Amino acid sequence: DILVDGQLCDCDVVVNCQVGDPVPLQVKLTNWSKHSVGPFTLTMMPYQDYQNGVHNYDLQDAITFVGSNTFYIDSVKPTKDSVYFGALLFLYTGDFYLNIKFHEDNCSRELPLSWLCLPSVHIRATEPVV
Repeated sequence: DILVDGQLCDCDVVVNCQVGDPVPLQVKLTNWSKHSVGPFTLTMMPYQDYQNGVHNYDLQDAITFVGSNTFYIDSVKPTKDSVYFGALLFLYTGDFYLNIKFHEDNCSRELPLSWLCLPSVHIRATEPVV
């Protein structure tokens, strides 16, 4: 589950926020399997989609994370959750997206490392209301 500013997000929802206000971000990983899973690295990468196949990830002047954008998850037991909190601060107006990936960090496997990518979260940063 992904919550942005307390709002549950899916690929059809646009979350509106104001420039200059920290936007709380929560990512919850729930293990519905019968076995423990992990270790994982959770990475959140903001980008802008130019609608022509180009994604701009070079946004250090437009967005900043309050806290880290990368978290290490040791393991998640069956039917348990692992929740990570952070915040985004938008410095400019625009439509932004958040790419969220879980990267498997188990180096003892013979198979290639795998990625689990969640649908991108769409966030629209607007001017503060005066």
